[in-house]
Amino acid sequence: MSDDPNVGVDPALVSTRSVEVVVMALLLGVAVFLGWDNLRIGAGWAPDGPQAGYFPFYLSVLLGGASVVGIVSALRHPDLKDEIFVGRSAFGRVLRVFIPTILFVFLVQVIGLYVASFIFVALFMIVIGKLSPWKSVLTGLIFSALMFYVFDVQFNVLLPKGPLEAAFGF
Repeated sequence: MSDDPNVGVDPALVSTRSVEVVVMALLLGVAVFLGWDNLRIGAGWAPDGPQAGYFPFYLSVLLGGASVVGIVSALRHPDLKDEIFVGRSAFGRVLRVFIPTILFVFLVQVIGLYVASFIFVALFMIVIGKLSPWKSVLTGLIFSALMFYVFDVQFNVLLPKGPLEAAFGF
């Protein structure tokens, strides 16, 4: 037995404190932008009631205030500096899902939603789920066909289509 308490522990990639400070700073930036934009369009009270930016401006003030409180709170708690937010292996597992999802979003723009969904579902089941290729391809086909039937045929919702749908006249 080893006396080292870190044996078998996933090495830290990012601390909780740094993630909290970065997220709060980003939210503060969004709040400042929204506040400025709502001041630009009018955040006061007009003779007929509130202007278009009145409520969104005060919501952005609340968001900015909460962000500042969050930053100060994270910086005042030194124990958060040592707390692990995500370890290296856990982050690798997140990337195994995140990267294919980003590729899916790109593929939707190039080849349409239905074909991209088929590819995404089938490859995800094969690579991540370790399922047999025939089950994965069949599931991807059924999912894409059902999605097409429900959205395109039944509800007549316009979703991004690619060259395959155009070849079939859709």
